[in-house]
Amino acid sequence: MASKKTLNAKNLEALGATRLSELILEITKGDAEAKRLLRLELAGAQGANEVAREVRKRLTSIARSRSFVEWDKIKKLIKDLEIQRNAIVTQIANDLPNEALELMWRFLALANSVFERCDDGSGRIVTIY
Repeated sequence: MASKKTLNAKNLEALGATRLSELILEITKGDAEAKRLLRLELAGAQGANEVAREVRKRLTSIARSRSFVEWDKIKKLIKDLEIQRNAIVTQIANDLPNEALELMWRFLALANSVFERCDDGSGRIVTIY
């Protein structure tokens, strides 16, 4: 039998929603990526329209970015792009297929600017598109 201090879903559930919420907010301080993921989950609880709004905002932000992505930040960019693509495919497409198609086109349109802003010699970003 696992210890009550073992990190698993059952033991964490025992802390209760309020304490877990406080811990999540504490853990995500200063972590923009984690905060975006939480906002996307909160939007998902409100429906596909809200998820689409969040994805649209993020894609717009990525499109406006002009700074070079250093090699040590590429993993975060890859994860961000995968989260956006996954949200389009899994959370938006079922309820709002036309919206999902439009967002996927926007996602694909980012490819050139993303490639220009980073050195993807490993080909990791190419696989996303």
